[in-house]
Amino acid sequence: MLNEYQKSRRHFIKTAGLALTAGVVPSVSGLSSIGTASNTAALSGLPQLTHGIQFGDVLADSVIVWSRADRAAKMLVEYSFNADFSNSTLHEGPSAFANTDYTASLDLGGLPAGQDVFVRVAFQDLNNPLSLSQTSSGRFRTAPDRPDNIRFLWSGDTCGQGWGINPDIGGMRIYETMRLTNPDFFIHCGDNIYADCPIQETQTIYESGETWRNIVIPEVTKVAETLSEFRGRYKYNLMDHNVRRFHAEVPTVWLWDDHEVTNNWSPSKDLQSDDRYTEKDITRLVSFGTIAAMEYAPVRYHKTNEGQHIYRNLPYGPLLEVFVLDMRSYRAANNANRQQQPGIDTAYLGREQLNWLKDSLKNSTALWKVIAADMPIGLQLGDGFDKQNRPQFENFANGDGPVLGREFEMAELLAFVKQENIVNMVWFTADVHYCAAHYYDPGQAEFKNFEPFWEFVSGPLNAGTFGPHPLDNTFGPQLIFQKASPSPNLSPVFGLQFFGQVDIEGSSGIMTVALKDIDGETLFSQNIYPAA
Repeated sequence: MLNEYQKSRRHFIKTAGLALTAGVVPSVSGLSSIGTASNTAALSGLPQLTHGIQFGDVLADSVIVWSRADRAAKMLVEYSFNADFSNSTLHEGPSAFANTDYTASLDLGGLPAGQDVFVRVAFQDLNNPLSLSQTSSGRFRTAPDRPDNIRFLWSGDTCGQGWGINPDIGGMRIYETMRLTNPDFFIHCGDNIYADCPIQETQTIYESGETWRNIVIPEVTKVAETLSEFRGRYKYNLMDHNVRRFHAEVPTVWLWDDHEVTNNWSPSKDLQSDDRYTEKDITRLVSFGTIAAMEYAPVRYHKTNEGQHIYRNLPYGPLLEVFVLDMRSYRAANNANRQQQPGIDTAYLGREQLNWLKDSLKNSTALWKVIAADMPIGLQLGDGFDKQNRPQFENFANGDGPVLGREFEMAELLAFVKQENIVNMVWFTADVHYCAAHYYDPGQAEFKNFEPFWEFVSGPLNAGTFGPHPLDNTFGPQLIFQKASPSPNLSPVFGLQFFGQVDIEGSSGIMTVALKDIDGETLFSQNIYPAA
């Protein structure tokens, strides 16, 4: 069954060593504006910068800068438009305290559009301004304010099914492959961690009988139930040198899905029969998972009358605007999803988010409207059975046929997009641990009141790979391409780890979408021509 994958597996192992020598995040000796920091902070008693830096939600004039200290300390952010940090500017960021696990973020604004920006971060002792941590440095490019070439990546699903940081294969090498494509930003479509999947020191690769070896820390060896254990999951991923180097050069657009808390969680999640959990209260786990996610994500919140929300829109020049969805926080309990009328129990995006998305799409002046989603639209994703032994569903899809259940929200959105003549909408998502291209065709659909559009699926980044899911014909998805695992939970050693690359040509506006593997090989490519 696995013969066709043996060659890629051997190549994976052979080339893994290349990542080991390429993964050191460049750093400098100190912030020249205020003094010199020691690189032996641990020995000298100085503050330490523990997990590198991250950039997030980059715009034409600003970016979120994230980092973490080992104690209470003030974040300092220095930036320059020159690699040698000449003519630099220093910003005092917030102080990092224990109540945020010593994480800190700064919304760095006032930047020029389309500009390379070099950044270095340090932490300053609260009692001694001259006592500084070592620095961590990186770079990014602000969004353009004119038509220009754009490249972004997307994927999801990091450290799932117990496949963690394996030093024998160079760690999470796909992050280095992605970095080398030189993208402007990256969309992580969720499952940034797998809080419900313990990572042990070793794991048997079922197909070969070989041993997979993980780096481990105490917080990842069991399911996450405490705030400390949820925080530990994010710290664990940032132990990987490929991940740290990637985040120091590529701004991330952050989403979340279920595994940031536990598998397929919704308000009806029942953990009573799951012996791994002593904490059975799903609301308490959601609270801990949310706190940890917000502390470790470099995210700019969308603000409404209701408060702060993960869903948000990110304009990226005249050619692109990204609309970030949250398909987890506002859903009703997972159920059979076959209701004949919309109601409280059919909520998925929820009314506030759906109205925001409709209004934001209508008001967008960008050529391309990219929807960044946690989960695919038309793949049937099950979640066990209800008390009447009816199958339950995780996403919109609920089986072939007319619009029912959660599909009412999607039907409303698609009909609105057609009515308002909103063109050039493309969906990007992950979740299912294989890659695919779907074309939604009203001519093949049960519900026909919409214009055709594309959806592309990628992932995982470092997790088990699985087989394909059946399509639901309600919105007419046509399978154009897919590459999936021939057996469930195939380990990353076999190379079936995927990401997507999107290029928008500045002069023509043509979008090219490519699905790629861990070695950067293109498996599928599709040109999409913009409508007027």
